[in-house]
Amino acid sequence: CYVCHAAGDVFTYLMKRFGMDYPTAVREVARRVGIVIPEGRAAPVDHRREALFGAMAVAQEWFAARLREGADADQARQYLENRDIPIPVAAEWGLGYAPRDRSFLAAMKELGIDETVLLDAGLLVKRDDGTVNPRFRGRLLFPIRDQRGRVVAFGGRILGSGEPKYLNSPESPIFHKGSTLYNLDQAKNAIRREGHTIVVEGYFDALRLVGAGIEQVVAPLGTALTDEQAKLLARFAPMVILLYDSDGPGLKATFRSGDECLRHGLRVRVATMPEGEDPDTLVRRGGAAAMKPILDDAVDVLERKIQLLERKNWFDGVERRRDALDRLLPTIRACSDPIAKDLYLMRVAERVGISRAVLEQELAGPPRQAPALPPAKPVGPARPPTSDRRPARALREGKGAPIERRFVLLMLADAGWRARAKTEIPPERLEVPGLREIYCALIGQDATLESLHAGLSERAKDALERLLKEIDYLEGANLDDIYTEALVWFDERDASRQLPPPTDIEARIDSKKSLSPPGLARLQYTDAT
Repeated sequence: CYVCHAAGDVFTYLMKRFGMDYPTAVREVARRVGIVIPEGRAAPVDHRREALFGAMAVAQEWFAARLREGADADQARQYLENRDIPIPVAAEWGLGYAPRDRSFLAAMKELGIDETVLLDAGLLVKRDDGTVNPRFRGRLLFPIRDQRGRVVAFGGRILGSGEPKYLNSPESPIFHKGSTLYNLDQAKNAIRREGHTIVVEGYFDALRLVGAGIEQVVAPLGTALTDEQAKLLARFAPMVILLYDSDGPGLKATFRSGDECLRHGLRVRVATMPEGEDPDTLVRRGGAAAMKPILDDAVDVLERKIQLLERKNWFDGVERRRDALDRLLPTIRACSDPIAKDLYLMRVAERVGISRAVLEQELAGPPRQAPALPPAKPVGPARPPTSDRRPARALREGKGAPIERRFVLLMLADAGWRARAKTEIPPERLEVPGLREIYCALIGQDATLESLHAGLSERAKDALERLLKEIDYLEGANLDDIYTEALVWFDERDASRQLPPPTDIEARIDSKKSLSPPGLARLQYTDAT
């Protein structure tokens, strides 16, 4: 090409234009010219998986047709129009509508899709009384595809009031949330061409940027990237730009995602959105031109941390510098690129005002609990978590079972979170015996559901059976919040137990300084009661 100077043969063209690997490109050329390529011994066909892929494809077509033509989809069409998404554009993206009634179930039966297949695919839900209902009802649906473009799951946004706001398909033989990225099947060629990936938070953010011509965009199916998702991104380009909201949760997800990417050798930059904006609203108003300077001004993830700490004066005074260093150390530890790590060491040593030798010695030691990073804008006063009505009393009486239960549910559902927890949360931090035994087995080598059940005590087996019945609790839940809730709980519970008695007021005040805002709020409630 005399314009872009790209060169190569027909196979190279297909690889660059459609993101194919070389074997796929060869097969595609052979198919078009009528040549049969002899294959080696054919792999056995997994008929169960193929049935699931077929059911998901049929369901996606039915949902899409319902959005275009259904009389009951007026609310969904109006919602899209209000967000400046014309129905023809929504059709190109494969969006659909799940009606509130049971017509989906009747339609699939008429099309000959077996109910068992629909249950395995996560399209139906069986209640305790044996009745079967559609999983998605009254929701705008986004098809989630694998790298080959096959629909493997759906993300559903509720229309009107109700919870959860977003509901994803459950894990299935063809869908693993922690290793799937929304829009990667369409974006991978653009990612290779541009040399970087833009990671946004939500479906609308991704689609809005793609519609504006910024094609190298993906979204995790939670808030932060998992280890497996970061590993996947490293296959396509050497750099990631994180384009999240600049509020507290957005920053938390940004830096957690950044550390995951650094562990896989990626260069990580952070793009900062204006206050009150997200990629969807910004591009709706100003198009790609409004997004370009934000992407051009993206800074290294460590530099972004330093900026936030500087704005909050965390480098003023010895004690604050110690806290600032504790916030920066996890990013240095996560960095696997030796050159980038060396640059990080020089930058942090210079900014904090310590010698490099001391910094390296600190890195070699066990990690300390870091204080909370200041948000980009002021937030309200810290409040005790809502997951337990009386968190302080739970601290006092040891009633952390609900938090531990949610944590082990997350471990059962997601291998990516298990891999992270294995390095951060030892089993002895769980105090409920049955849950501790399950967690210990889960993070063992090659843990499967069958081997897990076989190696448990009767008490733990009973607990496991109850947990498996509750696994749907995670549908639509924020997995990051569940993990963080448990991590904070363990840390603050241990710290609270080491506090001096309430009668030793001065010592107790000094000890409170080591607690994070949520832990301090719990302790204040304890002191008051």
